[in-house]
Amino acid sequence: MNEILKQTKWRLIDQSISANKRSPLESFAMDDTLCHLVGQHMSDATIRTWVHYDSVVLGIQDHRLPYIEEGMQTLNFHGHEPIVRNSGGLAVVLDGGVLNISIVIGEDKPLSINNAFEMMVDLIRQLFPEIATKIEAYEIVGSYCPGSYDLSIDGKKFAGISQRRMKNGIAVQIYLCVEGSGSERAELIKQFYEAGLKGEETKFQYPDIKPDVMASLQQLTGQDITVSQVNERLRKLLAQWNGQLNEQPLQQTEIELYEYYLQRVLKRNESMLNK
Repeated sequence: MNEILKQTKWRLIDQSISANKRSPLESFAMDDTLCHLVGQHMSDATIRTWVHYDSVVLGIQDHRLPYIEEGMQTLNFHGHEPIVRNSGGLAVVLDGGVLNISIVIGEDKPLSINNAFEMMVDLIRQLFPEIATKIEAYEIVGSYCPGSYDLSIDGKKFAGISQRRMKNGIAVQIYLCVEGSGSERAELIKQFYEAGLKGEETKFQYPDIKPDVMASLQQLTGQDITVSQVNERLRKLLAQWNGQLNEQPLQQTEIELYEYYLQRVLKRNESMLNK
């Protein structure tokens, strides 16, 4: 088991229900806040779960599509609100069947980007012992937001990982497609890129989405696994590691810091969308 996961005293912030109808921008502000708090020794290392309804989180490169307005109109037409995030990567779909998990740790000792990714891979294998040996980490070509730490089973991707570093804190974030159809989510992003590119050549190579290379854990396991069940698995896992669970929402002084980061994220997103 990963040494960091095993040795750290964890705080758990469960926003798998409370964040549902809020903008994902609030989650990016929350992770910035936690990076600050954990990185400056103002909070224990934290694991946060979050779910947002019907949004597409765009990367900065997505926003440089030649016909980005048409791309975003396509997302709106299908009932998904586009936002632009502040961490790396490309467009991903968020909805009620996608569970996001953030691991936020301090960088007291240098931690390589790959080792931070490996920490998250290890957590997911711990969460799903029944399929742990089947879970592979490598880039799934044809998926949305492809990366070297895509998680897949039998070549079908069900999760992607990103990370953000600031104030001596590291937030490693994963989206887990738990319920529903992975290929339907991929089809939405495929249509977004088709509308945003209109066949034009660009310097940046946008992914050529192949919807059938993506699936949910429900589809891959044949089990009726749900977001709430996975969330409960995580709670039990943390209790096993710690013996006790520190479930503590943001305190008053922490909320003030969060408000600062939220305003920063909102302004940045507004400036990107208004360009």
